[in-house]
Amino acid sequence: MDGPAEDSYDSTRLAELDSEQRVYFVPYRWWKDAHDSMSGESNGKRGIAYAASPASSYGGPMKIINNIFGSDLAFNLRREENSTQDCENGEVGVSGRDFALVSGEMWVQALKWHSDSKVAGKESRSFSAAEDDMFDVYPLQLKLSVPREANSLAVRISKKDNAAELFKRACKIFSVDIELMRIWDFSGQTTLFFLNDNNRFSKDGSRMSDHEVVLELQIYGLSDSTKCREGKKDEKGLPYCNGTNSITINGSMCNGSSDSFRIYTSSAYQSSEAGSLGLTGLQNLGNTCFMNSSLQCLAHTPKLVDYFLGDFAREINHENPLGMDGEIALAFGDLIRKLWAPGASPVAPRTFKSKLARFAPQFSGYNQHDSQELLAFLLDGLHEDLNRVRCKPYVEAKDTDGRPDEDVADEYWRYHLARNDSVIVDVCQGQYKSTLVCPVCKKVSITFDPFMYVSLPLPSTTMRTMTLTVITTDGSTRLSPYTITMPKSGKCHDLIQALSTACSLGDDETLLLAEIYNNRIIRYLEEPTDSLVLIRDEDRLVAYRLAKDSENLPLVVFMHQRKEEQSILGNSSGCWKSFGIPLVARLSGQADRSNLCSLYLRLLNPFRNPSQDAANENDCSESSGPEDATTAEDALSSRMSNNSDVKRINSTSDSELKLYLTDEKGITKICEIQTSEPVVLAEMSRQLHVLVCWPENQIKKYNTSPLSSLPEIFKTGFFSKKAQETVSLYKCLEAFLTEEPLGPEDMWYCPTCKEHHQASKKLDLWRLPEILVIHLKRFSYSRFLKNKLETYVDFPIDDLDLSPYIACKNGQSSCRYMLYAVSNHYGSMGGGHYTAFVHHGGNRWYDFDDSHVYPIGLEKIKTSAAYVLFYRRVIEV
Repeated sequence: MDGPAEDSYDSTRLAELDSEQRVYFVPYRWWKDAHDSMSGESNGKRGIAYAASPASSYGGPMKIINNIFGSDLAFNLRREENSTQDCENGEVGVSGRDFALVSGEMWVQALKWHSDSKVAGKESRSFSAAEDDMFDVYPLQLKLSVPREANSLAVRISKKDNAAELFKRACKIFSVDIELMRIWDFSGQTTLFFLNDNNRFSKDGSRMSDHEVVLELQIYGLSDSTKCREGKKDEKGLPYCNGTNSITINGSMCNGSSDSFRIYTSSAYQSSEAGSLGLTGLQNLGNTCFMNSSLQCLAHTPKLVDYFLGDFAREINHENPLGMDGEIALAFGDLIRKLWAPGASPVAPRTFKSKLARFAPQFSGYNQHDSQELLAFLLDGLHEDLNRVRCKPYVEAKDTDGRPDEDVADEYWRYHLARNDSVIVDVCQGQYKSTLVCPVCKKVSITFDPFMYVSLPLPSTTMRTMTLTVITTDGSTRLSPYTITMPKSGKCHDLIQALSTACSLGDDETLLLAEIYNNRIIRYLEEPTDSLVLIRDEDRLVAYRLAKDSENLPLVVFMHQRKEEQSILGNSSGCWKSFGIPLVARLSGQADRSNLCSLYLRLLNPFRNPSQDAANENDCSESSGPEDATTAEDALSSRMSNNSDVKRINSTSDSELKLYLTDEKGITKICEIQTSEPVVLAEMSRQLHVLVCWPENQIKKYNTSPLSSLPEIFKTGFFSKKAQETVSLYKCLEAFLTEEPLGPEDMWYCPTCKEHHQASKKLDLWRLPEILVIHLKRFSYSRFLKNKLETYVDFPIDDLDLSPYIACKNGQSSCRYMLYAVSNHYGSMGGGHYTAFVHHGGNRWYDFDDSHVYPIGLEKIKTSAAYVLFYRRVIEV
C-alpha cells in the first residue's frame, strides 16, 4: 500500500512537539519485549486492559445522522478488572490483536532498546534506528465519550477527521467485528479521563462537545507502507539538519550529539543480521503469522531454495488444468529471491497473499488460519504448477494377485511418476503401504499410496479417561469410584468389560449401567454396541452389581426424599426434596412393605454412622442386668452378620419410613405402600419404583454425603491447569501405524462380499522422502467442540531414526533424519500466534517471529508449541 498521505502527516511536527505530550498506539508484544528487558529503567507502571467490542449504534450527539449514513467507525472499550495478573504472567499479546497505549517518553525508551539490541557491539553508542521507524508513525484522531455503562469508553473514528488512507488503515486495525482486540493503557490517560469531572482527557485532548473529547493517537508499528520497506523513501517528508540525515525527537537540536535521536538509512531495528543471507523476516499483514511461519520453513528447505533461486520458470506447466498457470510458483519464487537477497529488510508478502487468496479463497481476508493447511495447499499448488508431465497418461492399478510387495510398490510408484513429476515429488513425496481386511470374508486389499506429509495423532487424543461409580446391591460395601482409560472409538460393551476387570467382578455377577441426573435414573446403557461418544464428560454414571441368577426377578429402584423447613413471611412450612443416588436391588419375595423396607435398609447399611451403632450398644448394656450378660453378648455377636443388623434396624426405623409407589421420575406419589397390601406388578413391567420419605431423626443416623457426591465422567476445572503431558515422537508414530477399524462414515466396499463393511486398516511407511514433513495433530474439530492439545512432544533434533518403522528393507536410502525447521503455534483455538524455528548452519538456530529474527538456543527448540516438524535426510557415509 502507499505511504501516509502528505496532507495528513508532516514529519517535521515530531521535532517541534514534546514527546511526553503524545500518546502512542503500538503492538503490545513490541512494547512488552522492551519493557520486560528495561528492568532498571522501568517505572513499574501496570497497564489497564480494555476489551474492544462492536458498538451496535453510536450514542453521541450525532446519533441519528450517524445511524443513517454509517460512515464512522465505532466501538466500545470495556475495562477488564482481572487482566493485570495475566499481563504480568505473560499470558497476553500472543494473538497479534493486543495493543498498548504508551506515552512519548515510554515510546522513545522502547524504540531505543529495540535499536540498541540490534546494534550492540558496534562502536557507536548513539540512539540510531531505521528511517522506517519514523515513517512508521502516523496520527489518527479518535473521539471518546463515556456511556452509561460503568468502566467503559465509547470510541468513534470519523472519516472527516482523518485522511482517507489513514481511515482505511484504522478500519483494518480496529476491526473488532472479526476478532477480539484488547488495548493495554500504560500511559494513564484513560484513567485521567474517567477521573476528570470536566471530561478533559489530557493536554493533547481538546473539548469537542458536552459528551466528547478528541484524542490524537500516534500509530506506530502498524503501517502498511511499502515505500519505506522497499527502500523507496519519500525524501520530502524527512527534514535534514546540517547536511546530515538525522532528526531530533526529544526537542534538542540536530547537532549529532549522543543525546539526539538520529535516523539513518540503514535498517538497525527491522533487519535481523546485516549481511546474513536468509535471515530476513516477513511482515505481518494482519493475522498472516500462520502464512509467515510455513513460508519461512519452506524458504529454508535446501533443495527448494536452490531450485527457486535458479531458472525454475522454464518448468512452469501452463497447460495443467489442475495448476494455477504458474502464478503461485512465480509468486513463491519471487518471495524466495527477496528473502535470500543480500542485506534484505523484512519483506511484505502482499503479492503472494493476493495470489493465495485468489486461488484459495479460504485464506482470503485477515482471519487466523492453520499453518499446516496452508502448507498442504502450497505444496500441492507448487507441484501442479511445476509438473513436468504435460500430458498425463491413464493408468489403472492392478490387483496384487499374490505378487511380492516390492514389485507391487514399484509398479504403483512408476504409475505415480508417470502422472506426477516435479521438484516437490523429488524432494517431499514418499509412499505408504495401506492394508485393508474385510471383517466378514477376510479379503485383504493392499495398495501403495503417495504422501506429502505425515499427520501423527497424539496418543492422548485416541484414549479417554472415564470415572464411574460401582454400587453393590447386597449392602456389603459403600460406593466405589473407578477410573479407567478407554479408546474414544470404543463401545459400551468395551466399557463394561474394562469396568468389570477394574472392580474384580465375579463370574456370577453382572453390571447394570445407568446415568443419574437430578437424583434419578434417566437412562440405562443396555445396548452393547452404542458408541462411547454418546457419553459426555459431564455425565454421571453408576454401575449396579447384580447377581446373574436373579435376572428374572423384578428390579426395585429406591429414590429418597427428605423434609426441608422453609420460612415464608414468617410462617414455617416444610417441603419434600429429593436427594442422593437411587439404590437398586432385585426383589426375591412378595412386594409388600415389610420386604421392601428390609431390602431398602439392607442397601443403606454401609452408610450407617458408627456413632449410632455405639449408642445402640450402650443402650443395650445399660438396660441389661447381670443375668442378661449372656443374652447381650449373643446379641452383639449376631449384629456382626448382615441379616441380623438389618433386623435390628428394622425394628427401630421401619415404622417411621414412608414408602410410596411412584413413577420413573420420582415426583408423583401414586399411593402409599401399606403393610397388608402387596404391590401388584404389571405383566409387562419388571421394574418397581419406590419413593422413600425420610423423617429428620432417621437422616441423622446415616452418612448420606457419599450418596450426594457422584463424580462426573471427566472433571476439568475451569481455572485449573492440567499437568503437562509428555509423549515421544516415536510413540506418536506407533499410534499412527497401529491397526484400527474404519469409522462408520468410512465404510470400505469389499469386492468379494459386494457390500460396504467396517474394515480394519493398517498403514506402513514404505518409501521415505528426502524432506520429511511431520504434522502433529494438536487441533481436534467436531460439531460442537474445538480443542487444542498442549502435549509436549519430545522429538529428536539430530537423529530421527525411522529404520524400525519402515516396511521395505531392500534398497532403501538412509532412514535417519535431522531437524531443520519447526512451525510453532502459541495460544488457543481460533487465534494464537505462529512462529518458526529454523536451523541456519552449524549449531545456530533462529526464531522467525514475523518481521523479527532472533538467535535462539538449541535447548529452546523443543516446546509444547511445536506443530509441524521439518526433517531432512542424513546421508550415511
